[in-house]
Amino acid sequence: MISKIKGFFAKNVLEAEDAAVKTEQLAAAALLVEVMVIDGNLDEQELTSISQTLCQILALSGEQVDELIRLSRDEVAEATSLYQFTREINTHFNAEQKMNLLTAMWRVAFADGYLDKHEESIIRRVADLLHILHSDYIRCKLAARDHN
Repeated sequence: MISKIKGFFAKNVLEAEDAAVKTEQLAAAALLVEVMVIDGNLDEQELTSISQTLCQILALSGEQVDELIRLSRDEVAEATSLYQFTREINTHFNAEQKMNLLTAMWRVAFADGYLDKHEESIIRRVADLLHILHSDYIRCKLAARDHN
């Protein structure tokens, strides 16, 4: 999955000298898309939430985000493990960035007004793989719920 998304960026995103899109940013985008598609019910609010988050995290245009979401939705079934994504996050994100990502994942899950058990499960697994304390996991969940 990461290789196809990298191809998208190589084709569509102009890299500044010191601000290239990094693998860990791609991993963050993939994790957000995983939350969006896990319940099989793609809602417009979820798409809006993930689009806004991806625009913010990766500084992409709306068209680029739409294509990234399309690519990610097509490729999500090929991902065999969350580890390939969380490994990149653990290597490159500090604790605050991890918390921001987890909060963004919760915002995507809450965006449609219904928290599916599969969404909650994948976020829990990601939190564990990112070595986020349970109290911080809950803090992120509450922050996202109150935001929506």
